[in-house]
Formats: sequence, structure tokens, C-alpha cells
Amino acid sequence: MENILDRFLRYVAVETTSDENSESQPSAAREWDLLKMLRDELAALGVDVTLDEFGYVMASIPSNIDKKVPAIGFIAHVDTAPDASGKDVKPQIIKNYDGGEIALGGVPGLFLKPSEFPEMLHYKGQTLITTDGTTLLGADDKAGVAEIMNAVQYIVEHPEFKHGPIKIGFTPDEEIGRGVVKFDVPRFGADFAYTMDGGEIGELEYENFNAASAKIQIQGRNVHPGSAKGKMRNAILIATELNGLLPVEQRPEYTEGYEGFFHLIAFNGSVENASIAYIIRDHDREKFEQKKALMTQVCDFINVKYGPGTATLALKDQYYNMREQVEPHFHVVEKAIKAIEMAGIKPKVQPIRGGTDGANLSFKGLPCPNIFAGGLNFHGKMEFVPLESIEKASEVILNIIKLYAE
Repeated sequence: MENILDRFLRYVAVETTSDENSESQPSAAREWDLLKMLRDELAALGVDVTLDEFGYVMASIPSNIDKKVPAIGFIAHVDTAPDASGKDVKPQIIKNYDGGEIALGGVPGLFLKPSEFPEMLHYKGQTLITTDGTTLLGADDKAGVAEIMNAVQYIVEHPEFKHGPIKIGFTPDEEIGRGVVKFDVPRFGADFAYTMDGGEIGELEYENFNAASAKIQIQGRNVHPGSAKGKMRNAILIATELNGLLPVEQRPEYTEGYEGFFHLIAFNGSVENASIAYIIRDHDREKFEQKKALMTQVCDFINVKYGPGTATLALKDQYYNMREQVEPHFHVVEKAIKAIEMAGIKPKVQPIRGGTDGANLSFKGLPCPNIFAGGLNFHGKMEFVPLESIEKASEVILNIIKLYAE
């Protein structure tokens, strides 16, 4: 078998940043590079696999047991977040991590520090894979991709391993909220599935945020500053005023657990025009709707103060909390908990402060909790993943398959 570390390093070397400004699917042509690679690797293993026009890799391994058991799917996304560069990723391999600071060699003076990220100390003595400080790493979700592919290779090369029907899916564009918009659940053929897209080792999530995006265009009026009195409307200042009307305590940096937020993710503009963008999140559906209503009220206030058409709001739901879809099939959670325990890991069942393809898949009729992929500090240059966590996640996949085959 290929070493799982080598497999992971091969995958992160492929640039797959998705593009939220593109209307195509996949949103960026570069995503096809890894999707085609995965299709070809699965075919080389003798697995029945397809890659469709929307960028969905779907593969199927038939049951090798006599009794009928549910078809279980495992899904990961190939794209990386646009928040940081995913080009020319140069991972650092830190063997037998000693608990100290790690220099990120691509940027002089930049360190991954336990004083800032104390969870690093949970992995003393392990092998850490970090960035070099110039890009993200891509463990979100190429760790998940590697874990699934490693499990597939094990199953193919060990015919004595007993299993029911297994379905494999790789998707584009998860990071921009469009990962499974055109995913054909009946064609995929799974009864239940798991996304391998969580964080630290042991994490298991079947609750996620309700999510919406808010894009606001501010129309100002530019007049020469020498004669601007009573005439100029500075779109930049109006945009900052609008942001100030939202509750400060509901920003991501002040929230945790089940607390939702308004997150300002982009701000561009001039005196004449400005644009601001938010993501809106809350686990509670009622509070989620209240947040969207508040965003609308804030824009209405700006339009009353400065005139109609000053603030134009485009508000769009992205995904919803999967809990209501998963709980009626709670065995998928119970099986995952047991599989994690079988790997010698203490399960950490918690809500996702984010979302996964599994949320939308659950609402498409495929109950789909989320299992740890092992990485930390996703979407930025401080991202890292312990090798041992990747190995354990792949073991959990095999354990789930075993449990459903019993």
C-alpha cells in the first residue's frame, strides 16, 4: 500500500482553490486536476468509478457478504478555501514534535507557537505536518480525501475484509457553499453516509450552523471635497456605519459553542461605491431567522437615513442544521461513536461551528454526520495536521464498515 503520508502530500501539491466569484461547476478549472487524479487512482484499483460533468467522483465497491446491509458512503471535498493561497504548497514534516515553537520556513520570523495554539501540546511526540507560512496546507479536506483513499486501497488489497456495499464520493466547491448543489443522491446509492471533514482527532458532529450569505452594495455620491458640504455621501463611511449597527458581541471572535455570529468577510470600495459581504451563522433556526431579519433592518435604516437605493442587500441561504435530518436515523451517530472508540480514541461529540457537504446531503435525503479529518487551524497559514490523526481517521472508516457488516 502507498504510505498515507505520501498520498496526502501528493494531494496537497495540487492547487484546488475554489472560486466564489465563478458561476461554473466546478468553480475553478484547477479542481479538475485532483478530481481526475482520484478517478484514475480508483480505476487503477479496480473500483467502479465515474466523474461527471459537475465534478463529482462517485465510486462503488460491491458487498462481499451474504446478508443485506445498508450501503454506506464516505465523502470528502477536493477544493481548498479561497481565504489563503493553495498554490505551491510546501509542507513541513516535523517528526517527534517536542512541544516547542515551529518555524514556518517560508516566512522569516513566523512561528507556529503553543502559546498561541495550546492544542499543539496535545500532539507532543507525534509527526506534525505544517505549512511553510506562505500558503494554507489543505488538510481541509485533502486529509479526508487521503483517509478515504487509504481505506479503499486497504479493502481492495485485503479481500478477507468483510463489508457491505461501500460508496465513495469526492466533491468540488464545498468551501464556497456549493459542494453538493447538483449531487445526485439516488445515483450515489448510499443509504447513509459520512463526510470526513471535521477537525481534531475524535470529533464527531451531527449538528451544524444554519448559514446565509449577505452581500451589500453601498451607493455613495462623490463630490470634490472642496465643495462637498451637504452633497457628498461617502460610501466607505456609510458601509462602516452599517457594520457598526450590527451587535459587536455577535462577531466570531466573541462567540463559541452554539453561539451564532455575523462575520464580515470582505470590504471594498471608494467614496462613490462600496461593497461589503458577511456570512451569517446560528445553530438555532429561530435565531438564524432573527439574524437575517436584523441584517435587513440595518439596510432599511441606512436607506431611510441616506435615501432609497443607498444600501442594496442580497441575502441568500446556504445550508441548514442537519440535526433534524440525522436524529431520526441516530444509529449513524452511534455507529460512528463506537468506531471511534474501537480506534482507541475518546469521541468528542459537538456541534460544527461551520458546515459540511453533509448538511445539504442530509436535506437531500442522505443522513450524513461529519467525522474528524484531523487538521487544525484550517483556512490559513497556521494550518497543521498530525499524521497519527490522519491514520486514525482512516481506521475509523474501516471500523464503521465492519460495524455495518456485522
